[in-house]
Amino acid sequence: MSESEHRRQATAYWTVGPGVGGLRVEELPAPDQGQALVRALYSGISRGTELLVHKAGVPDRVAEVMRAPHQVGDFPLPVKFGYLSVGVVEEGPEGWAGRIVFCLHPHQDRYVVPVESLTIVPAEVPARRAVLTGIVETAVNALWEAGPRIGDRIAVVGAGLVGGVLAALLTRFPLERLQLVDAGPRRKELADALRVDFALPDEALADCDIVFHCSASEPGLERCLQLCGTDGEIIELSWYGTRRVSLPLGEDFHARRLSVRASQVSVVARARRHRRSNADRLALAVSLLRDPVFDTFLSGASGFADLPGVMEQLADGRLDALCHLIEYPPPAEQPDEQPAQEGE
Repeated sequence: MSESEHRRQATAYWTVGPGVGGLRVEELPAPDQGQALVRALYSGISRGTELLVHKAGVPDRVAEVMRAPHQVGDFPLPVKFGYLSVGVVEEGPEGWAGRIVFCLHPHQDRYVVPVESLTIVPAEVPARRAVLTGIVETAVNALWEAGPRIGDRIAVVGAGLVGGVLAALLTRFPLERLQLVDAGPRRKELADALRVDFALPDEALADCDIVFHCSASEPGLERCLQLCGTDGEIIELSWYGTRRVSLPLGEDFHARRLSVRASQVSVVARARRHRRSNADRLALAVSLLRDPVFDTFLSGASGFADLPGVMEQLADGRLDALCHLIEYPPPAEQPDEQPAQEGE
């Protein structure tokens, strides 16, 4: 098979049943004017959201609203979903070939997208680290929502990938106090690496001006209500999918006039929506990744061919990772013909 014929095919990861995924070979169109052909180098698994999709946990009511930018298929299944991809442009408009780019694209070895969908990765940012661009973007949006002020007392509840990245960015603010709160004692290692004070939920300091909730758990959100000071605000970053959440709203929430506000990354936060575009926000996010502290969140890697098994291990808890990297083989290692695999 010639190179031009080979490049008319791509392999992508699809979720094909509740808890079941596989690789599919599909046709790859030639790039049109204003489009680029990207060969993936790395992609990252956004554990919370992708496992929710993996388990078919997206509510029908918001299925259309919660689509990823280059998603194929409809929730719940089958669906090609993901949004942390870094690759190199193989073909595109003048000046694009050879560029390392980030794209909100599912796990796929080659793809064709409009160049407007690509964010150029600065030379100072390693391609591996650049997969975190979409996570940093989520954290930036939450900070724009909350608007931390000098001298604030802030808690981040939930030391997973989003909560950890958010805490890393908050260390740049002149705060009076910042705590990363998690029920897992092992997360203290992450907090130490970020140089952030760690606390178990029962030990966390109350009277916070802002509490960011990232644990996607009912006990976590309940503890946020207790940690927030009078007239304070809780910024909710968790997505619960079809799970229902019960809270004691007759206690701290009502008595101390608390606010709970959602932060969702599909649109720019209201405070910046008229002056920043999604592209501006992504460019800012990738620029922040010049800081090597973000390597802390890259907690393992597997080959693309192993992705279905990796998703199963993440789903059943055998694999504990913040951001698990998927590595794509270089062109010389890619076979001329790829057999149909599970889920085709």
